[in-house]
Amino acid sequence: MKKRTFKAPSGATISFTQLGFGAAPLGNLYRPHTEQEAQATFEAAWKAGIRYFDTAPLYGLGLSETRLNHFLRGRKRSDYVLSSKVGRLLKVCEPSQRTAIGKFFDTPSRQEVFDYTYDGIMRSLEASLERLGVDSIDILYAHDVDVYTHGSEAARDAHVKTLMASGYKALVKLREEKVIKAFGAGVNEYQVCEILSAQGDFDLFLLAGRYTLLEQTSLETFLPMCEARGIGIVVGGAYNSGILATGATPGAWYNYFKAPKDILDRVRKIEAVCRAHRVKLPQAALQFPARHPSVVSVIVGMVSPKEVSLNVKTFDAKIPKALWKDLKAAGLMHPGAPV
Repeated sequence: MKKRTFKAPSGATISFTQLGFGAAPLGNLYRPHTEQEAQATFEAAWKAGIRYFDTAPLYGLGLSETRLNHFLRGRKRSDYVLSSKVGRLLKVCEPSQRTAIGKFFDTPSRQEVFDYTYDGIMRSLEASLERLGVDSIDILYAHDVDVYTHGSEAARDAHVKTLMASGYKALVKLREEKVIKAFGAGVNEYQVCEILSAQGDFDLFLLAGRYTLLEQTSLETFLPMCEARGIGIVVGGAYNSGILATGATPGAWYNYFKAPKDILDRVRKIEAVCRAHRVKLPQAALQFPARHPSVVSVIVGMVSPKEVSLNVKTFDAKIPKALWKDLKAAGLMHPGAPV
């Protein structure tokens, strides 16, 4: 598995595998998975050479982190890169009151409490270390401080204000004391990354769904800024919630909802160019974001050894340069996209 060595603006050096493991699905996202299935999937990823694992308290309300605990136990800490997230605390509650009923299944009865304060971040890290069973986490991301999660720009801005006035001090302290190597934010929108970058010294961002084969608006302002400042990008949601994996099929998912007609039409056009070059749409989709110099890893959710094998083969497939050229010529890709 190819690696990309990233030197953070803060000075820390982190070696990412270019294909990373997103552990949200193994927190029983959308459907339950057994412990045996989860451990077999982690083992398959390790055997394939994947060494970057991303998780969060939200994923399965602690279940994803706990399952990683079982897998990572006994492995040399320096052999892998681990990231988790802060901004939510988990509170014990009645089963009927738990967070994300219908989204996460067979999870502990916990309720999320958003908390981007200094104390909230310190408590979140302490709880994650316990659930993961490790002494250190390489990267902490402030989780979901965006419009998608909080519903409006005003609500987002209020949480950003709290983070920068309080929680940011905790992240800096943890980095300075080498409890963590780096910090950033894990979000669904690049605009909030620009807001945060203007106010603080962030090492990298985990950006879900906003730099993909289908969407490259972030190339206008955000990614050039990251390149200029040496900020790293971890890309999540490379398939835009599914449509770039399934193609423009009836009921295809885009950005967590059923894809609208204009998105379906655009994906059909991208598929046609891919077919002309005998390239599968998921191959182009998974490899495209990794070609940007600021992107250190592309993380994918996987729930079985078969999916691990498929994603590794998809990421390693050869793609002719002419494909990218033809996508640009057809107006289906940003002309400045690095390929």
